[in-house]
Amino acid sequence: MYSDEQDFAGMELAARLSAEYRREVANAPSYPTAGYGEIHARFDGPVPEEGTDGLTLIEELDRGARDGLRPIVGPRFYGWVNGHSHLAGVAADWLTSAWGQNCAGIPMTPSGAAVEAVAVRWLLELLDLPAESSVGLVSGATIANFVGLAAARGELLRRQGWNVEDDGLYGAPPLRVLIGADAHNTVFSGLRYLGLGEKRVTTIATDDMGRMLPASLEKAMAADSAPAIVIGQAGQINTGVSDPFAVIAPIVHAAGGWLHVDGAFGLWARASAKHRHLLDGIEQADSMATDGHKWLQTPYDCGFTIVRHEQAHRRAMDMTASYLTRDNEQYRHPGAYVPELSRRSRGFAAWAMMRRLGRAGIARMVDEDVRVAQHLAQGIAAIPGVEVVNQPELNQFMVRFGAGTTPEEGDRLTQLTVDQIQRDAVAYMGTALWRGRLVMRVSVCSIATTTEHADITIAAVRAAWKAVQALA
Repeated sequence: MYSDEQDFAGMELAARLSAEYRREVANAPSYPTAGYGEIHARFDGPVPEEGTDGLTLIEELDRGARDGLRPIVGPRFYGWVNGHSHLAGVAADWLTSAWGQNCAGIPMTPSGAAVEAVAVRWLLELLDLPAESSVGLVSGATIANFVGLAAARGELLRRQGWNVEDDGLYGAPPLRVLIGADAHNTVFSGLRYLGLGEKRVTTIATDDMGRMLPASLEKAMAADSAPAIVIGQAGQINTGVSDPFAVIAPIVHAAGGWLHVDGAFGLWARASAKHRHLLDGIEQADSMATDGHKWLQTPYDCGFTIVRHEQAHRRAMDMTASYLTRDNEQYRHPGAYVPELSRRSRGFAAWAMMRRLGRAGIARMVDEDVRVAQHLAQGIAAIPGVEVVNQPELNQFMVRFGAGTTPEEGDRLTQLTVDQIQRDAVAYMGTALWRGRLVMRVSVCSIATTTEHADITIAAVRAAWKAVQALA
């Protein structure tokens, strides 16, 4: 049934409830107050024989789901590297959904294609990356890595006379993949999707914070003559550090290889005059992946693949069909750079956030989040019995509890303290493994997080640790 007045009323209610949620989220518990089973039971049941009106279903959805939401957009969420879903981007995303534009090409949505083209140019300028680079707007860094690696695979095989897009991998010349020992798991997913294999990689040694060691890379590159895809990292997920690109890029290119960089959040340090030196040389990379829904603060479903070799990018991704007309070939066709044909017009929200914050605002946000992370680390390190494993050079750091105890006891106390922090629900942090030991990982990636929130968080960590000590 076509939309009626109740459906329009449902849209208006959704806008009001959304604004209400965002106004209240700063003071909400940091943990869902209803669990999966309870939420599932509310929504489960037989397929409805008859539909309901749009106003009622929005009421049901909000009432049934709200207490099972994790306040990821709140100012004291540090569990993963999640952005704030800034209200300006959310509003642009509402329009995107209401407009219902499939951004496959210019004939389908001139506005979606044109705004995305502007967002792409702005992105390259903001991050000071080569202007000739092509950019695909994808769902997030997982697919962004996949696209960049697809371009790498195709180009390195093409240089050997093999067309992988036409002929596949059967009988193809060999390729190597070299990857740092502390790479993120999404990169391995991309290798799996591309038939390159998660485990058929050469691991490059890293330093104690996760930076790739150039000497180890150089030795591995010299060990085999097969063309190599080398995967670097801008922003290690636990420590925040980046590989020494100014050193490793020439090593890769001297051997005829392709350097891909997973820069899911770390690439945004390029927007900051204060922190861009941490990524010196990254402009020499052949492809990069980053998220908009991290440090650009867009709503979810926004990532970018950046490739310095446009033709390699297009060969890997472009789709053709008789009904997909390509008028105005002098313009950028968004579907030529991504693996999806049907896709939302992600450029609207990306453009909106760059327009909302501007170059200076994005730089201030990165600088402030780094400053808050450093303030948090210093405050937590001052708590007796607590060890900050790394002082953050960007926005990530790790913590262990039970300093001076055995490693096994430290693991136990760290888990107990993180559990207590989550129960107290003042702030949210999670755990990770680092060099075989359990740590509490802290990520500061929200434009909403301030020093005041950091001080509340430090007090919450102190209280949780004190409670664990009382029971230990």
